[in-house]
Amino acid sequence: MKNRRYPSLLRLLCLCAGILAFANAAIALENLSFTVAGDDAALREELRAASLVQTALNEKRTEPRDLFAAALADYARLLETLYANGHYSGVIRIRIDGTEAAAIPLLSVPTRISNISIAIDPGPPFRFGTAVIAPLAPPTRLPPEFRQGETARSPVIGKAVDAAVTGWRDAGHARVAPVDQSIVADHAARRLDARVRLDPGPRVRFGDLVLTTPSAVRANRIRRIAGLPTGQVYSPAALALASDRLRRTGAFSSVSFRESESLGPGNTMDIGLALADEKPRRYGFGAELSSTEGLLLSGFWMHRNLLGGAERFRINGEAANIGGETGGIDYTLGMRLDSPAALGADTTAFALAELEHLDEPAFQSDRIALGVGVAKRFSDRLEGEAGVTYVYSETDDALGQRRFSLLTFPAAATLDRRDDKLEPSSGYFANLQATPFVGLDGSASGLRGFADARAYRGFGADNRVVLAGRLQFASILGADLTGVHPDFLFYSGGGGTVRGQPYQSLDVDLGGGARTGGRSFIGLSAELRTAISGRIGAVAFVDAGYIGAESLYDGSGEWHSGGGLGLRYKTGVGSIRFDVATPLGGGSGAGVQVYLGIGQAF
Repeated sequence: MKNRRYPSLLRLLCLCAGILAFANAAIALENLSFTVAGDDAALREELRAASLVQTALNEKRTEPRDLFAAALADYARLLETLYANGHYSGVIRIRIDGTEAAAIPLLSVPTRISNISIAIDPGPPFRFGTAVIAPLAPPTRLPPEFRQGETARSPVIGKAVDAAVTGWRDAGHARVAPVDQSIVADHAARRLDARVRLDPGPRVRFGDLVLTTPSAVRANRIRRIAGLPTGQVYSPAALALASDRLRRTGAFSSVSFRESESLGPGNTMDIGLALADEKPRRYGFGAELSSTEGLLLSGFWMHRNLLGGAERFRINGEAANIGGETGGIDYTLGMRLDSPAALGADTTAFALAELEHLDEPAFQSDRIALGVGVAKRFSDRLEGEAGVTYVYSETDDALGQRRFSLLTFPAAATLDRRDDKLEPSSGYFANLQATPFVGLDGSASGLRGFADARAYRGFGADNRVVLAGRLQFASILGADLTGVHPDFLFYSGGGGTVRGQPYQSLDVDLGGGARTGGRSFIGLSAELRTAISGRIGAVAFVDAGYIGAESLYDGSGEWHSGGGLGLRYKTGVGSIRFDVATPLGGGSGAGVQVYLGIGQAF
């Protein structure tokens, strides 16, 4: 019969070993002493936050090797933190079970650590005696804290050097570099003297743009789109602008410029360009739901490099008012081709075509539009667009069946100074549109104008509360109410104008039960947006709208209003919007309306 005592004894020994290992681990967590001399609480917390030993314990990494390595690295990290706060005579002591960590041989790592003591005497703060960087390119301004008498924080010296170098580079001296520096700490006087001498080098001009990676976009088109000003004085802003132009095409996932290490004849400098192509095709979709307007479905397909010149070809489709209570289903199919750098690096030429069937409460329309135009980007915030479009339409409304043949000249300008396009909390946005139209075959001529202005103001920590306001104004000039295409006229009510009022419920009464849109429109909206927790927010809102038969507001038209509450859930593509609204004044008083969509209302 086999003796079974040995396996039992083995299990007992393993259990004891496990208990001892657990006890050793517990001992490693016994104590960390962290003391900083003086009464500077902010400095104490900054030093503790910089300590890798403290971080390791916070993350429960208590293996002796980890703690020993963290203790050795803490000398440099804590000293760097002292320098960053102007303390240059500090003393740092880190003891592991009573022995200075720096004195422990690297090949004799402790197998067990019970106590770590970190004691820091920051010493007195130093101040700048001499603070000089020269020469400087006019009108360079160094940081105000880099001057005699200010606390000598080490990062300030780096910021001052960066400012001086940037000043010379902005003046065209791409090869500027520090050639001599002297930083001396006078411990007796508690003073730091900092002197840095720069060599600006020659004034440089842009050389050739050299493509260093292959791309599906033709090389000549890449150079045209980038618009690098070859032969002109070097400028970091010009490089940043060229990068932005290439990125805006959407044809590239990565854009990287590299300055040549050597200068060519006449102090010219070639610029290397490395590109990574974006996937050429993309598609997307959207949806909105309203209790009265029904379901709206939209989608697009896009090619980012259709003809090898970073041309963007996009097909859009939309079906609206599906299952709605106002009119029938509306269909739209549009195509647009954009060709960047057609008339200069910041000008894009475009061609468009659109088919549309509208079954609105006040009219039905079948329309085709063909147009061309140019879009100009004036700055990061301002852009404009102008073109010419031929429109043919057959309509059926309160004035009977009619045909319209129009030549339009749409122009628009957009100024966007919001801090965030998806979730703005400050800034403003303005869009102005003017569309002169010339009637052909007896159609009326005139001008359609539209303006949309929005402003945002945040309050509290991290702008948790945002007040948002919107003003819309529109007008038809030079054409009678009965001679304007129904789709050019204005209506109010629904998700884009007055929530709580039925879609296009406010219009102009022609008498005898006949109704049509107005020649003037005013829309007012205000929202109070509040973050609740995490991604969830709440909104209280009120909207008002005016429609008049005259071209400008004269009080002869009618107002209506609505308001309600909503919820927002933030996603990477905008907030999911859920609004419940009711009429507040005027209109049909049709009761509660519900709206569901993606993105803020404005």
